[in-house]
Amino acid sequence: MFNIPAITWTLTAVLLLSGSYHLLQATKPDQLTERINNSLHALMNLLMAAMLWNLAPSTMLAQIAVLTGAALWFIIQAVARPEFKILCTGSLSRLKCVYHSVSMAGAALMITMMTSHITPGAAEAMPLPNAHHSIPQLPRATATLDHLPSLAAPLTIIFATAALIFIALLLRTRKPATTDPNKTAHSPRKKHSLEALGAAIMALMFATMA
Repeated sequence: MFNIPAITWTLTAVLLLSGSYHLLQATKPDQLTERINNSLHALMNLLMAAMLWNLAPSTMLAQIAVLTGAALWFIIQAVARPEFKILCTGSLSRLKCVYHSVSMAGAALMITMMTSHITPGAAEAMPLPNAHHSIPQLPRATATLDHLPSLAAPLTIIFATAALIFIALLLRTRKPATTDPNKTAHSPRKKHSLEALGAAIMALMFATMA
């Protein structure tokens, strides 16, 4: 995706570190919903890191399906009734779930956009025995994928704005007075830092596709 190896390696390291943090949080004895959410975030970071190097292209459809399912999971949490205490409750929590759904859907769309760049070239290079029958169908098959890059610019703006919002929240959040490691591990400052970093990476990656 990036022609500068230093940028690719830096983003890979950040994504793997962020994914490792979420994976570590998923192993802690919190409620089941938080473990699932952290596991999905760890998986998304891993898939985005693999995306930078175009690894496992044969599993792209499975990756898209998993990320789409994760986006649906966060939407379900966002619209769940207040009686379900283990899901998103409160306005801020629901907004956070909506943003996480957008992040998962954005990652799935990013993989789809990469697939759209690979598929047409492969289709053109592959000789077709009945080319005079299949040629009229190719534009219709790829018409939707050809319009996907037009979504990169607005998504860049959305995630760049999200990054600025999380940075503002980070600056406004006071450092916790407690020295209890169990509490500081879940401090809002760490969460806002991770969210800001993740949104900035998403904005940068979509900017390269715009």
